[in-house]
Amino acid sequence: MSIWRVKPVSAFEADLKKNDLNRVLTKWGLTSLGIGAIIGGGIFTLTGIAAHDYAGPALALSFVIAGIGCLFASLCYAEFASVLPVEGSAYAYAYGTVGELFAWFIGWNLILEYMMGATTVAVAWSGYFVKLLHLFGIDFPIWLCNDLATATEKYQEAGLEAPSFAFNLPAFLITWVVTWILIKGIKEAAKTNNIIVIIKVAVVLFVIIVGAFYIDTANWTPFIPDAKKVIIDGVEKTSFGYGGVLTAATIVFFAYIGFDAVSTQAGEAINPKKDVPFAIIASLVICTVLYILVSLVLTGMVPYDQLDKAAPVASAFSENGIGWAVFIITLAATAGLTSVMLVMMLGQTRIFLGMAKDGLLPAFFRTLHPTFKTPHKSTLLVGLIISLVAANFPISKVSEMCSMGTLLAFAMVCVAVMILRYKKPELERPYRTPAVYLVGTLGVSFNLFLMCFVRAETWIAFCVWGTLGIIVYFVYSKHKSNLNNPAS
Repeated sequence: MSIWRVKPVSAFEADLKKNDLNRVLTKWGLTSLGIGAIIGGGIFTLTGIAAHDYAGPALALSFVIAGIGCLFASLCYAEFASVLPVEGSAYAYAYGTVGELFAWFIGWNLILEYMMGATTVAVAWSGYFVKLLHLFGIDFPIWLCNDLATATEKYQEAGLEAPSFAFNLPAFLITWVVTWILIKGIKEAAKTNNIIVIIKVAVVLFVIIVGAFYIDTANWTPFIPDAKKVIIDGVEKTSFGYGGVLTAATIVFFAYIGFDAVSTQAGEAINPKKDVPFAIIASLVICTVLYILVSLVLTGMVPYDQLDKAAPVASAFSENGIGWAVFIITLAATAGLTSVMLVMMLGQTRIFLGMAKDGLLPAFFRTLHPTFKTPHKSTLLVGLIISLVAANFPISKVSEMCSMGTLLAFAMVCVAVMILRYKKPELERPYRTPAVYLVGTLGVSFNLFLMCFVRAETWIAFCVWGTLGIIVYFVYSKHKSNLNNPAS
C-alpha cells in the first residue's frame, strides 16, 4: 500500500501485448501529430507580443533559447518512449520509475495541459473563425461568439447596453466537430490532422518565402535594443536587452507546448519504440526552425515597435501592401488551431485511458468502442466539459494553468529519466538520451526557472487543483490501484 510503489516494467510489457487500440501511426504520422500540436495560434500571436514588448529583432534568439530548453525535455521524453512505449506520457514514465503518488500527481496535472489547453484553443479558434467570416462580409452577433463577461465588456466599450445572455457558439460547435472525429477513430483523426498540417505548414513557408522579399535589414538594427524596466500587469519586468530576450523566451516557450502529445499515441504507433522518439525530436526541431525564420521575417518586414500585438503576421503583410495575404494567413490560423485542439483532446483521452488501465480512474475511462476502437465514453465527456467551459467562461487568465501542468510534467520527466537510468541500467533502450545527467539537470532547471515567471494567482489556483488531486488519490485511487490486486 506504499504511495511510492512502482509499476513493474513487466506490467508495461503486458499492457503492450494486450493493447486493443489500432496501431496505424507511422513515424511521419506521429511527427505530423506533433507539428499539429505545436504550430497553432502561437506563431500568429505570441510573436507580436514578444517582439513588441520584450525582445525586438532578437526574438529569433528567444526562440532559440526556448527551443533548446524544450529540447532537453524532448530528449528525456524520447528515451522513456523507447523504454515504455505506452499511452500515458509523463504519467506512465513516472509510474515506472518514481512511484504511484508521484505518477498520479503528474497525470492529474496533465489534465491542466490538455483539457485547459484545448478549452483555450477552442475560444481562440472562435475568434479567428469570426475574423475569417468578417473578411467575407459575414458578421456574428457579439453575444453569439463570446461568453457573457467578454460580451458585456465589448458592449460597454461600444456604449451599448450589456446583453442578458451570451454563448460562444463557434467554440461550442468546433469542440463537437473535433469530438466526432476523435470518436470515429485514430486513422480519421490522423488524416484530418495531416491535411491541416499540410495547409498551415504551407502557409508558414509562404510567410517566410514571400515575406523575405519585403525585409528591410535596417529594421534589424539594433538587433538587441537597449534594456529598460517596465511595469506589465503590475509586475516590474525587463524589456529588451539580454534580460528582455530571456523574458521573451519564457513567453514563446508556450508556443512549443504539444510535442509531448506524441508520446500519448504510443499505443497506436506501428513501431512505438523507434518511431515515437523520432517523432518527438523531429516535430520539435522542425517547428523551432520555422519559428526562428518567421520571427526574422516579421521583424525585418516591420519595425518591431510597430508590430501589431494581436495579429502580427497579418498586419506585417497588410502594412507592406500585401492585403490579399491576410485571407490566407487568417485561414491558416483557423485551421492551425483546429489541429492543436484535435491533438490536445486526443492526448487527454489517452492519459485517462492509461490511468484507468492502472485502476487509478474508473473503468468508464478505458471503455473502447466495439467498432472504432477508441475510448468513446471519455472522449464524449471531455468534449462536453470543454464545449461548455469554452462557450460560457472567460479563460484568458486561466489559460496559464495549461502551462503550469506542462512545465511540471517536463521537469518531472527529466528527473524520472535520470532515476530510471540509475535504478535500471540493464533495460533495453532503443534510444538513449545523450549525457543524460547533464541534459536532465538542465531540463529540470529550465522548466523550474520558467515556473518562477507565472503569476501569483495562477500559483494559488495550481495549489488548489493539486490539493484536490491528492484528496482524490487517497480517497479513491490508492485503494483501487491494480497494484493492490495483481489479478485485475
